[in-house]
Amino acid sequence: MGFHHAQQLEALNERLSHLKDIQVSFEFFPPATEEMEQTLWGSIERLRPLRPRFVSVTYGANSGVRDRTHKVIEKIHRQTDLVAAPHLTVVDASEEELRGLANQYWQQGVRHIVALRGDLPEGQGRPDRFAVDLVKLLKEEHDFEISVAAYPEVHPEASSAQADLINLKRKVDAGANRAITQFFYDIEAYLRFRDRCAAAGIDVEIVPGILPVTNYRQLLKFAGFTNVHVPNWLHHMFDGLDDDPATRKLVGANVAIEMAKVLAKEGVREFHFYTLNRAELSYAICHALGVRP
Repeated sequence: MGFHHAQQLEALNERLSHLKDIQVSFEFFPPATEEMEQTLWGSIERLRPLRPRFVSVTYGANSGVRDRTHKVIEKIHRQTDLVAAPHLTVVDASEEELRGLANQYWQQGVRHIVALRGDLPEGQGRPDRFAVDLVKLLKEEHDFEISVAAYPEVHPEASSAQADLINLKRKVDAGANRAITQFFYDIEAYLRFRDRCAAAGIDVEIVPGILPVTNYRQLLKFAGFTNVHVPNWLHHMFDGLDDDPATRKLVGANVAIEMAKVLAKEGVREFHFYTLNRAELSYAICHALGVRP
């Protein structure tokens, strides 16, 4: 083996050495059609052997979506060995309803909840209750494990980055066990945010949320209303691939794998994947990180 190749092998081994004891979790959303339901359960079965720490299911603002969330959670809990973590939002629900849901979940054996404020219904002004109030309520009812949201690039409605950080600390002080970030592509933004959290005394894991890119135009829409910066290098990676979904998937997987490897080198040991109910990219990324059946 030549000297140059030996250097390459040493660099590869050094990078792979960071990929130890990685834990993952996955987010799904409740299906609206029979075809979407088949896709969801196929994805759950595909990802289940990776032994995720938990799988979460999103929670919409209207009762129909909420009912579907409950059904998915119940089925996961009943038919698999996965830890099912329902999203729960404080918006558009009374305190009595929230306490009832908390007790219903606890009786079903659910012990982990993702506590969120939720999207405001159209036309509603400034809310009078927030995620911190939901965390307090849940902890008053039972000793749930609670995940909350965090925003490396600042919540779109926050008055400042400092106010956003203070809000996260309130949620942690109220009993949250973990913060899961909004998806991002600016790794430095995440690392700076993690440092600021530590300096503010936020002593829970700041789990990076990873959104593997399959539909770049859809990503740009997501980024537009979530205050997520899309760097120029990402535009360049997907330039010219609007009509080439197969290559988009390959590029999307590569982007997420490289991001995860950099984050692992910085000490990150837990990742949360926004799957959009599709398993292929999340499975491939986990495989590259050493998370395997």
